[in-house]
Formats: sequence, C-alpha cells, structure tokens
Amino acid sequence: MTYFLEGELTPAERDPKTARFRVIPVPLERTVSYGAGTGAGPQAILEASQELERLTRGHEPCTAGIVTEAPIDCAGPLPDVMERIAKRTAAAVMAGCVPVTLGGEHSLTYGAASGVARALGRAVGIVQIDAHADLRKAYQGERHSHASVMQLLTEEKGLSLAQFGVRALCAEEVARRAACDVFFRDAEELIVENIQSVDLPASFPEDIYVSFDVDGLDPSILPATGTPVPGGLGYYQALGLVRHAVKGRRLVGVDVVELAPKSGSLVSDFTTAQITYALMEMARIS
Repeated sequence: MTYFLEGELTPAERDPKTARFRVIPVPLERTVSYGAGTGAGPQAILEASQELERLTRGHEPCTAGIVTEAPIDCAGPLPDVMERIAKRTAAAVMAGCVPVTLGGEHSLTYGAASGVARALGRAVGIVQIDAHADLRKAYQGERHSHASVMQLLTEEKGLSLAQFGVRALCAEEVARRAACDVFFRDAEELIVENIQSVDLPASFPEDIYVSFDVDGLDPSILPATGTPVPGGLGYYQALGLVRHAVKGRRLVGVDVVELAPKSGSLVSDFTTAQITYALMEMARIS
C-alpha cells in the first residue's frame, strides 16, 4: 500500500493517534459518462505525492500528521458504497481529524460530505471547484451519478453550496441553482474579469467542506480527467478562491476527485497531488 507523502513523513507524523489528516482513497468508477479511468485516480495521487516537497506556501502541513487509510471497498450497490464512505469520514471527524478523500468519480462526495455533516451535527457548507454544476435530479437513470451529487446534497441533505468555475450546465441545473439558493461564480466571469477571490454570503455556514473536481482547472493545466472542458480556472486562481472562502471559517473535510490518469501525463497526477497537499495547508488558516 502506498501512503500519502510517505517518504517525507517522520514516525511521529504518521502516528494515527495524533495525525490531523486522514487520507481516504476511494477508487470509485461506476457512473462515468465520457472518459474513463477515475478508478485509478487515488493510487496515482498517492504515488505522485512521493515527489512533493514538505514545504508549501512557507508551511509544512505534514507536521500536523497525515495517515493514509485502506481504500474503500467500492463493490456492490452504490447506496452501500456511499454509506461505507460516510462511516469512514464520520469516524475521522469524530476523532478530531480532517478527512481527505481521494477519488474516484465525483459521486463519492455524497458519502464523504454526508459523513462529515452527520458527525458534526450542524450546518455544513460545500465549496465546489468544478467545470460542471452536478445538479441534475439523475443522470442516465442513476440517482448517485457524478452529475447528480450536488442535487442530492443540497435538496435532500440540505447542505449549502457555493460553486466556482462551472462552464457546462443544463437548464434543469440553472433552475435548481435558484430553487436551492446556490451561490456561484462561473468560469467565464472569473477568468475574463481576473477574479482571484470571492466573498461567501454572510449566511454561509462556518464549517466548510471543499470538493475539488480537477476538471475545474483548464485542460491545458490538467488534461487527464474524464470530461475536460475548455475555458477553465488557472491553478493559482482555483486554490486562491478556495483559500479565500475557507479563511476565517473551519475546514472540516476535503475531497479531490475526477483524476483519470493517462499514460505519459504524469503532470496531471502530480498537479492533483499538489492540490491535495495545498488544501491541507488551508486547514491552518481556517
């Protein structure tokens, strides 16, 4: 088994009794609708993390401790898989840790965020980086689709949602944004106007769960994803938007999803690993 940042961590930083971060691999690939390969995403991220430096933005998040858990079993009915994920993230929160879930397709966020909200027992707001709104009622007959995950979390779970970088959505999703009071700043506005930070509404929950779909980045930066959409966010821009959203609030959970590794495209694997570590660093300012 490969561990996140394995070669850099001291024994104390790998201690599950004191580690602040629990990395949870979820090799889920069940409802992909275009390019395939997300099932291999978690392992690729873990392997690429071996090449990361400990230092990021002048700090070493790993000093707080990082434990990598065994991958989630993704066999069987999707509701059962979601419950397995939820139990794992809830256990991390109950232990005082920040769960860092590695995907895998975006549908896993339903289980991961539900578990965090269940353990906290209070309002949670999702900050989503994504090329897609993922607000369909169902997609290709599947309720637990990667294209429906935010609909489930907003309409059925009642979680607040802020979306950044979307540039592919349907009329149904536009209507659902209004019905569910979704806060959003789409890619064209963010990029054309060079917006690096956006204030969340004052009413947005203090507890923040970050769901980072790597297709939120422009494909020129990260091509190895199932549904690459042109006109995406820049690397620093995407992280800056998340950092600004988290600052002054509490980062309670993270997932990084939709990496579909491709032979000869190690840049995508490494970029995703670096994003994951950068999100851990944001727990310091939350």
